[in-house]
Amino acid sequence: MKFHSVNPYNGKQVGEYTALSVNELNEKLEKSAEAFRSWKREPLSHRTQLIRKAGQVLRDNVEEYAQMITSEMGKPISESRAEVNKCAWLCDYYAENAESFLAPEIVKTDAAQSFVRHDPIGTVLAIMPWNFPFWQVMRFAAPTLTAGNTGLLKHAPNVFGCAEMIEDVFTKAGYPEGVFQNLIIHHDQTEEIIAHDAVQAVTLTGSEMAGSAVGQIAGKYLKKSLLELGGNNAFIVLEDADINQAVKTAVSARMLNCGQSCIAAKRFILLESIHDEFVTKFTDAVSKLKVGDTKDDDTQVGPLARKDLADQLNRQVQDSISQGAILLLGGDQDNCFHEPTILGNVRPGMTAFEEETFGPLAAIIKAKGIDQAFSLAEQSKYGLGVSVFTKDIAKAIEYAERVSDGAYFVNELVKSDPRLPFGGNKRSGYGRELAKDGMMEFVNRKVVYVKE
Repeated sequence: MKFHSVNPYNGKQVGEYTALSVNELNEKLEKSAEAFRSWKREPLSHRTQLIRKAGQVLRDNVEEYAQMITSEMGKPISESRAEVNKCAWLCDYYAENAESFLAPEIVKTDAAQSFVRHDPIGTVLAIMPWNFPFWQVMRFAAPTLTAGNTGLLKHAPNVFGCAEMIEDVFTKAGYPEGVFQNLIIHHDQTEEIIAHDAVQAVTLTGSEMAGSAVGQIAGKYLKKSLLELGGNNAFIVLEDADINQAVKTAVSARMLNCGQSCIAAKRFILLESIHDEFVTKFTDAVSKLKVGDTKDDDTQVGPLARKDLADQLNRQVQDSISQGAILLLGGDQDNCFHEPTILGNVRPGMTAFEEETFGPLAAIIKAKGIDQAFSLAEQSKYGLGVSVFTKDIAKAIEYAERVSDGAYFVNELVKSDPRLPFGGNKRSGYGRELAKDGMMEFVNRKVVYVKE
């Protein structure tokens, strides 16, 4: 089987990749198991040294990696460079903190000694998406490999070029053969991999449907799973907010990566008193975004990663309009490109309110008061993140308990940070990545009890 990656901006083929045969796949699985037996015994100081080197490899090759990201999935080149540099920061973070994260935890009991060790568990399979093709992989790999596990990557087929480059990052950094391996396979082989004795866990970032399928397979074989799924984040603007600041942040929160982000703001819930001002300024700001060649430094909005994604977004726009939403800006599609679009008068029950919209579409929702605003935010099957804009910080913190999402950002867009745990609730998945939590997901918290 052949896989092809195609530049969504110009339709040109970027690369062709041949799927692994059954024998080749089995060889990689066995190699991962073999590598684990020696890798887990490497001193932590050596593993942290290598992840730091991986960060330097990323910095040394930022332009090459950024060009591949942009070529394969259409992200503006400036954002691709930022993604690679963020991965390097992530590597530095775990190089600096792994020792404290993995240190034994002393627990006082009636024993002479009792403590909790943090040991690696084996091989972890990562099933990763195309929208942040380096970042999503590295935020799994950095803590997981540094903890002493080995990793297998099953990336999205349209970014197999990025996948090969990521494997090369670890090779250049000096990682032993088999510690991190890229798998060029079809998703139909996922169950075969999870079932393999070498694989002890699986982590997936992707759609709700993909997460449900992988979660079922992991449960069938009693393998641990971590799922980072979709989101329908609310962006609440209260009447005392700095509107100019909120608008500026809202543009980035919705249009970054052409809106192709699970944590992007999607439902803009505005109190009545500031609704018109916000909409006017937001519409004006979005209309001025620079659309163009994704290889140009000043381009802000490019195409979606594939035509079917643009088709899906356009269907959601048209469905919402037929349900009573008002088109305030944009709405047109040309192949993979979809205009930045704003819909007003969006209400619960409409497609733009209920579904995750993975593209440059902002749904404007009016609320009569703060309680209704938070109630509307909670009317979602997803639970990834919420942003609230207000000058009353105490009030914002007080209302944090009303939100069931995994993140609550005040006067800022929801974003991932190596220093903070990242993950969602409800149909946004389970488990946490990043920070200490991300390292703890794939270790054996082993109790040691000594009686003299």
